[in-house]
Amino acid sequence: MKRTINKPVSRIVMIDPASPSTSVVREATRVLRQGGLVAFPTETVYGLGARALDPEAVTRIFTAKGRPANHPLIAHVLGVSDASALAARWSSLADELASRFWPGPLTLVVERAVGIPSVISGGASTVALRAPAHPVARALIAALGEPIAAPSANRYQSISPTQASHVASSLGSNVDMILDGGRSLCGIESTVVDLTGERPRILRHGAIPIGSIRTVVDVEIATGPVASNSSRVSPGMDARHYAPKTKLVLVDRRDLIADMCLAEGGSVGVILCGVADRSFEASRVVELPADSELYARELFATLHDLDARGLKAVIVEAPPNDESWLAVRDRLVRAQA
Repeated sequence: MKRTINKPVSRIVMIDPASPSTSVVREATRVLRQGGLVAFPTETVYGLGARALDPEAVTRIFTAKGRPANHPLIAHVLGVSDASALAARWSSLADELASRFWPGPLTLVVERAVGIPSVISGGASTVALRAPAHPVARALIAALGEPIAAPSANRYQSISPTQASHVASSLGSNVDMILDGGRSLCGIESTVVDLTGERPRILRHGAIPIGSIRTVVDVEIATGPVASNSSRVSPGMDARHYAPKTKLVLVDRRDLIADMCLAEGGSVGVILCGVADRSFEASRVVELPADSELYARELFATLHDLDARGLKAVIVEAPPNDESWLAVRDRLVRAQA
């Protein structure tokens, strides 16, 4: 029998991260148990949640986002005990990484246990697992008493949401309830490490820098994006991703930006890395911090703002090409693809 969710839809409910309201969490849990979708804050970006062990509910995530069915989701858990129950094998290395980085923005890809719905893994034999640190996310998982599947709460390949208004704008009535817990702290998605091969691999750069991962284990970096119709074991591997509707152009040299602004008649947004040393003929110039962590925190919110202005283009000064900036550069390269 087909389940229905009580109306109204797309309710935005305020919730205090410092002390998540029991009544709000209880209501969100009720929606999830009925097979509905709840958008909620995590420390990375907002997630679009459904009961991970309910195939029908998980399928609603793919429909709401317009996401291909072969793109796996992340199952959010409270910790190692919950995660290992979803894995065919939980290794000592998984234990070590979880001990160092959980709860937090690290996703581990392991072999999926028998009985775990394949829909959450895009049909793959693996499962992606993360224990979020955000108090609202943890309160929701604890109240539900089971894992929550949750990709970013936005349309497929579009800019990830770092606040509740981004979710509402992107998904509209496709989500049953939105928990507004303020802006996400990290501003970009989790780092994804694949533990299923002979050597661990980073499949997606994210909020935990590769240098921090290497304090625990030496890792390879997956080579290049995959086609949207190809199988994969991790989200965030498309050539095009995190993209605004407005054309985005990544520029390596600041001195080229002025001419590009003139070519577009000034109807552009400009994102600079660090303090501006000159003015541009642009509708809006944004100076993001010359610190990779602080830059990442503001990036998606800035892109959402510029994308809403009806500009001809968004011109982005490329950030430094060093290891600490890999996650930011990855987002920008995929956003302009």
